[in-house]
Amino acid sequence: MTINIQPKEIKSFFYSQYFSDGLRITIGVLLPALVLAQFHNLGFGVDMSLGALCVSVVDTPGPTAHKRNAMAISNLCIFSVAVITGFARLNIYTLGMEVALFSFLFSMLTVYGNRAAFVGTGALLVMILMMDQATKPDLVLTVSLVTLLGGIWYMIFSLVFFGIRPYRAAQQALGENIFDIAQFLRIKADFYDPTTDIDENYRKLVSQQIQVSQHQDVVREILFKSRLLVRESTSASRILVLTFVDLVDMFENIMATHYDYAAMREKFKDTGILEEVSRIIHHMANEVDNAAFIVLSNAKHKQPFDFLPELEDLKTKIDKLNITHETSNLVLKKILINLRGVNAKIATIYEYYSSNSARLLFEDRKKIEYSKFVTSQDYAPHVFTDNLSFKSTVFKHALRVSAMCLLGFIVAKFISTGHHSYWILLTIIVILKPGFSLSKQRNYQRLIGTVAGGIIGIGILLLIHNKTAEFAFMVFFMLGCYSFQRLNYVVSVLLMTPYILILFSFLGVNNIVTERITDTIIGSVIAFIASYLIFPSWEFEQVNGYLSDVICANANYLQKIAESLSGKPMDIIEYKLARKDVFVKSGNLSAAFERMTSEPKSKQRNVKEMHKFVVLNHILSSYIATVAAELMDKSVLDPQPEIVRSVRKSLATLNDVSKKLGGAKTELLSEHVNIIADTNPKTTEPFTDETLLKAQLGFINKMSTDIARVTDNLVA
Repeated sequence: MTINIQPKEIKSFFYSQYFSDGLRITIGVLLPALVLAQFHNLGFGVDMSLGALCVSVVDTPGPTAHKRNAMAISNLCIFSVAVITGFARLNIYTLGMEVALFSFLFSMLTVYGNRAAFVGTGALLVMILMMDQATKPDLVLTVSLVTLLGGIWYMIFSLVFFGIRPYRAAQQALGENIFDIAQFLRIKADFYDPTTDIDENYRKLVSQQIQVSQHQDVVREILFKSRLLVRESTSASRILVLTFVDLVDMFENIMATHYDYAAMREKFKDTGILEEVSRIIHHMANEVDNAAFIVLSNAKHKQPFDFLPELEDLKTKIDKLNITHETSNLVLKKILINLRGVNAKIATIYEYYSSNSARLLFEDRKKIEYSKFVTSQDYAPHVFTDNLSFKSTVFKHALRVSAMCLLGFIVAKFISTGHHSYWILLTIIVILKPGFSLSKQRNYQRLIGTVAGGIIGIGILLLIHNKTAEFAFMVFFMLGCYSFQRLNYVVSVLLMTPYILILFSFLGVNNIVTERITDTIIGSVIAFIASYLIFPSWEFEQVNGYLSDVICANANYLQKIAESLSGKPMDIIEYKLARKDVFVKSGNLSAAFERMTSEPKSKQRNVKEMHKFVVLNHILSSYIATVAAELMDKSVLDPQPEIVRSVRKSLATLNDVSKKLGGAKTELLSEHVNIIADTNPKTTEPFTDETLLKAQLGFINKMSTDIARVTDNLVA
C-alpha cells in the first residue's frame, strides 16, 4: 500500500504550487547573476538578483492582478529604500535612525493584509542586505537602479510565467484544498472506529479544519477575484469554478456526517456496522485524494470507484438491524444518506475531468454572484492612522520590531565580531510576528534549521571540491528552500543555510558557518525576549472576539434553517454565505486556540473550557449542517409547534451567549427570532423523517445550552 501511495505523493508535490513557486523564484533570482557573470559583471548581477529576491517575497498565491499591483509597489519601495540606505550608511547614526523608522513603518503595513505585509518585508530585506555594502556615494543611484531592474525583471518573469498557463495557480490551490478535505474525511471516519479516542480525534479534526478553511480562502480569492476565471465561459474556467462550488457542498456533507458517536458506539458496538461505515469513508477519502491528483495534474480520468454496491450492501445490513435489535436504526439511515451525497459529489468532480464533461459544464445552473463570497481589503489611509494606538496589536508589533531591530543593529555594529552581522537583523524581522506563539514557533524552527543546515553545508564544502558539483548542490538547495518556505519552514531554513554557504564560497567568502549560526542565535534570543516582554500580544486578550464571531455565524446559519422550517423559501446565495461564514469563523477560532496552547502556561486562560467551547462549536455547526443538508432537497415544511419552539429556543440561547461575549449581531438576531416565532405557514406535506428532525433540533438545543454554560465559565 505504501509503495503505491508514495510515488503519487511525490508526483503531487511536483505538480503543486509549492514546487511551482520554488522553480519560479529560483530561476527568477538566479538568472540575472548567471547571465551578467558571463559578461564579467557579477557585481551588478548580484544586485539584480537581490532586487529579484526582494520582490519574490510578494509573489504569493492570489489573483494575478493583485500580484502585479503588489510587485509594482514593492519595486517602488525597494528602489526608494535602496537609495536612502546607500546614503544613510555613510553615517552610523543616520543608518540607525533609518533602521528604527523603516522597521516601524513597513511593519505597520500589516494593517492592510498579508500581501501588504510582504511588501514591507521585501523593503526591510533590501535595507538589511544593503547596509554593509561598500557602495561609493556616486554609485548609490546606479546600484539602486540595477536593484530596481532586478525587481522589474522578476515581476515581468512572474507575470509571463502565469500568463502562459493562466489557470494553473487556481488548479494547484484547488487540488491542495481537495487533499485537505480528504484528510478531514479520514479523521471523520475514525469516529466510527470503536478503538479511536473521541476527544483526541476531535483535536485532530479541529486542527485539520484550520487547514481546510485557510486553503478555501486562498481558492476563493484566486477564483472569485479573477475576471478571467469568473467571467469567461471556457471549459477550463468553468471546470475550476464548478469544482470548487461542489467541493464546498461536499465538505458540508462531510460535516453533516456528525452524530453522538459515544451513544452510537454503545448502541451498535456488537453489530460490526460502524466498522463498515469507517471502512467505506476511508475508501471514499482515497477517491477524494485521487480527485485531487487529477485536478493537480490537469488530466482526464476514468470514472471513480463505484460505491453504490457497497452502499446497497450497507443499507441491507442496516435494514436487518430492525429485526435483530430493539434500538432504532434511523441514525444509521441518515449516515447512509450522507454517504450517498458525498459519493454523488465525488462522481460529479470526476466527471468534470472526463471526456464527457461538456453536459455538466454548460448545464443551466443558478447564476451566483461570486464577488459576495470574497472580502475586499480597504487600503484607505485612515486604516493606517486608525491603528496608531496602543489598542492596535499591529501598532504594538511595529514598535516591538522597530525597537528590536535598533537593538540588533547596535549589537551588530558594536558587539558582534562577524562581517555579515546583518544576519542578526534578518533573523529578527523573519522571526518576530504579531503573536507570541508564531514568533516562538519560528524561533525554534530557524535555530534547528540553521544548525542542521550548517552541518550539511560544511560537509559538502569539505567533501566536494568540484565547482560544477557544488553549483548543482546550490541550485538543488535553493530550489528546495523556496519550494518549502510556505510548506515547511524548518525544511526551508535547513536547505537555505547550505545554499547560502555554497553561494558565499563562490563569492570568495569561506568559513562563515560559525558566524551565521552565532548571528542567528543572537537574533533569535533578541526576538524571543522581545515577543515575551516588549508589548506582548497574548491570545486570551483577543479570544472573546473570535468566540462572539463564531456564535454570531452559527446563529445566522441556524436562522436560515429556522426560516425554511417556518415556511420561508431558502435563499441559496444567502444560505451559502452563512455557511461560508461559519467555516471561516470556526477556522479562525480553532487557530486562535492552537496559538493559545503554545503560549506560556502563565499566559493561558481557561484552556480546558476553551477546548470544550471549540469542540461544542464544531458539533453545533455539524448538527446545523446535518439539518440543512436534509432541508436543501425538501419542499416547504409544515412544522409542528414544538419544532418551531425548539429552533427559537436555540436561537435565543445563542443570542444570549453573543450578548455576553459582546457580539455585534445580537439585536439583528433577536429580530429574526421574533419574525420566525410570528410566522404561521400554511399546511403542506409532512416531513418524512420528522422524528429524526426533532431529535437533531434537540441536539442543537442541547449544544447551544452547553455552549452557554461553558461561556459563563469563560466570562466569569
